[in-house]
Order: sequence, then C-alpha cells, then structure tokens
Amino acid sequence: MAMKINADMCTSCGDCEPECPTASISVKKGLYVISASGCTECEGDYDKPQCVKVCPIKGCITQVAA
Repeated sequence: MAMKINADMCTSCGDCEPECPTASISVKKGLYVISASGCTECEGDYDKPQCVKVCPIKGCITQVAA
C-alpha cells in the first residue's frame, strides 16, 4: 500500500517532504504528491507513516484504498 495527499486539504506547508525516509514526496505543479511506487508507509523504519505524523492537517494524508 501507499499513502496519498488530499490536494484539496493540503496547504503546501512542506513539512512532510523532508520527513519521508524513502524520498517519495515531491512537488508537482505547486502541490505535494506521494509516489505510490516508492512509498512504504514507513514500514520497517517507523511505527507509523512520518508524513502523517508531521502533517498539521488531520486527514490530509491517508492510505490509498486497495
């Protein structure tokens, strides 16, 4: 699985990008996005996704539905 950023909720604060251990977060056309192919949900590195941990907007970053 992977995480995704809800573009309608994201304020583009940039807090998540440096926290991603797999460097899967980037800016595309002024919006932050998470590469599904690179995102591991921080499994093996942390107990919970670090992007979710640092995001100031609750519910902005969620798991991609299967």
